Amino acid sequence: MSTKSKKQHSGSATIAQNKRARHDYFIEERFEAGLSLLGWEVKSLRAGKVQLTDSYVYFKNGEAFLLGAQITPLQTASTHFVTDPTRTRKLLLNRREIDRIAGAVQAKGYTCVALSLYWDKHLVKCEIALAKGKADHDKRETVKERDWQRQKQRLMRHA
Repeated sequence: MSTKSKKQHSGSATIAQNKRARHDYFIEERFEAGLSLLGWEVKSLRAGKVQLTDSYVYFKNGEAFLLGAQITPLQTASTHFVTDPTRTRKLLLNRREIDRIAGAVQAKGYTCVALSLYWDKHLVKCEIALAKGKADHDKRETVKERDWQRQKQRLMRHA
């Protein structure tokens, strides 16, 4: 019997994270969506040239689209492509998931934001979330809680 050797991955499977979304929103429910990309975009993702800071998901004609994600083209990308770094990209979700998220966004006052991009084997996945906006006092409370947890860990280590 022969044994299969598994290819060792260097680094993490995470491509990019939207830390601002965790700061600005209460994350209620998370979903995993596939992402429809072009070849030059995949190459740029492998190089880590992506930014999710101002990205969000919108729904049109029963489909989900990622808007505002910026994938910077590489200098070595083919010259015969017209590269648009902020183009709208289609998200691949089940019909039930699209209906559920779109209904919550329209009816209950939620928003849908992209949290992270990551590799799932050879596929690019986008973690999206239903979220409610935080007020300024909520953001301050979150920072206080995080600082207290950090201080508590320091005290426990030294005690």
